[in-house]
Amino acid sequence: MASTTDTRNYKFNHSMLRVKDPKESVKFYSFLGMSLIQKLEFPDAKFDLYFLGYDSPGAVSGGHNVWDREGLVELTHNYGTESDAGYKVNNGNAEPHRGFGHTCISVDNLQAACQRIEDAGYRFQKKLTDGRMRHIAFALDPDGYWVEIVGQKPLEETESVRETDVTTYRMNHTMLRVKDAEKSLKFYQDVLGMSLYRKHDNQAAGFTLYFLGYPGEKGVPGESEGTAGREGLLELTWNHGTEKDEGFRYHDGNSQPQGFGHICVSVDNLEAACARFESLNVNWKKRLTDGRMKNVAFVLDPDGYWVEIVQNERFTGKANF
Repeated sequence: MASTTDTRNYKFNHSMLRVKDPKESVKFYSFLGMSLIQKLEFPDAKFDLYFLGYDSPGAVSGGHNVWDREGLVELTHNYGTESDAGYKVNNGNAEPHRGFGHTCISVDNLQAACQRIEDAGYRFQKKLTDGRMRHIAFALDPDGYWVEIVGQKPLEETESVRETDVTTYRMNHTMLRVKDAEKSLKFYQDVLGMSLYRKHDNQAAGFTLYFLGYPGEKGVPGESEGTAGREGLLELTWNHGTEKDEGFRYHDGNSQPQGFGHICVSVDNLEAACARFESLNVNWKKRLTDGRMKNVAFVLDPDGYWVEIVQNERFTGKANF
């Protein structure tokens, strides 16, 4: 029988960031409660990959194999950067290299969680008390990537709570800025098979946020149901008017200066998924058959961000690497 693919089986598996010193980075994400799920070493090519995610018994993907998960952070370390005084990543938030914006964790008690991060000596781009938005904070990882911190409960409810349990945290979403919301929504929904969970329109400030994901067994969240308890959401930020500016483009993180690398979707049947993408005339960065790595493909989204496509091993019963 011909092999088929069903986007309902797809997962938004990970977001990749290049890091200068993996020891410092792994320490930071571990402090946020993540576990090192897998480390892949490629000494010949002089790089290592670290896959981190929430893995407690109560975690969304607790105990699953590395590709049968959502909400992982993949850290890429190119050997030597840790001792190169001049090496600095592009965090995606400084002009003229804006593109990728942040990753986001949701926490049980927002005030206590932020206090714990601050007490450990980590820096913040925005503390809870800064600015108008009192219900979100942005911590900085060792490379200066922004990590948004949001609460799973109403702010008032956790005001006087002093403790926080990292086993309840979620790697909630990854944010990318997009030039043309219509084109991006079409790609992520019609090609990659995601569902639009919610939309936040801020006309006064001139931007709209879209939150997408793979509903899986839980289904698309209802109106009154928040998304803070979920993992593996994709937030697209559209600044109104960029779609009309012909020369405007965001930085994909892979041209110089580098930083963010890609997002990754794991699929039920890699060959069938790629054949389907081919039939939808996607822009390929790397077909399955290109290059040495025959078990990964890369598709380009409308802004040129790389989307890695890998096999979810649960469907094949054999290891990818």
